[in-house]
Amino acid sequence: MAASSADFRTRLRADCSSCYGLCCVVPAFSRSSDFAIDKPARTPCHNLLADFGCGIHEHLRERGFAGCTVYDCFGAGQHTSQVTFEGRDWRTDPGSAERMFSVFPVLRELHELLYYVHEALTLPAAAPVHDALAVARDETERLTLLGPDELADLDAREHWQRVNSVLQRASELARAPVRRPAELRGADLVGRDFRKADLRGANLRGAVLIGADLRGADLRLADVVGADTRGADLRGADLGTSLFLVQSQLDAARGDGTTTLPPTLTAPAHWSA
Repeated sequence: MAASSADFRTRLRADCSSCYGLCCVVPAFSRSSDFAIDKPARTPCHNLLADFGCGIHEHLRERGFAGCTVYDCFGAGQHTSQVTFEGRDWRTDPGSAERMFSVFPVLRELHELLYYVHEALTLPAAAPVHDALAVARDETERLTLLGPDELADLDAREHWQRVNSVLQRASELARAPVRRPAELRGADLVGRDFRKADLRGANLRGAVLIGADLRGADLRLADVVGADTRGADLRGADLGTSLFLVQSQLDAARGDGTTTLPPTLTAPAHWSA
């Protein structure tokens, strides 16, 4: 059931109309600039409607729920709802609720990993590890098709760590042409001034870029897996060939028409506003 490089981005994109509001139930969140209320884990948000839609979907940012607009399940919601649980929802089948709520986070991790593996397979420079990536893709796909009990007991992080070594090698091969790229993996870069900085090929995996000023920065071939871009200013930045950039990272940041993006991603609506 491996997706081709041509359609993986579509398949690993959230389809809320085929999901039972799992991202509105399973995660916990606290009152903050991202969320207007406190919500315990596995408790429906008060904005969740009877048909599993969101009552304020068109006004999330104005109503204090910006955090909802940057959440990405990578298609795990509809997979959990329609594949793993075969269309049974937790309201009409309450006996499935706890198991479904346990499975969703596991599938989200697997789907996010699938996205990065497929992305790595599109990198010509990573050809030396394409075979290993294909094996990782197929194994990850197999895991997503396990039954509810097996998925609930699966240690997705252990699988992630095994595959991540191949992803890191793919990243190194893709960034190899850049001479002495910055090593900023996991760095605390909150509010840092990177205006017009040369960050080509930088390792920004897991870096915390909250509120960072990246106006005019060159981020071509920079590896941004897991980088926290909330409130980062990307106006004029070049992310055209950034590695493993995902839509939610753009949704969390600020930018405008001068921000260079990969052709597979789009400028969020709030940028123009």
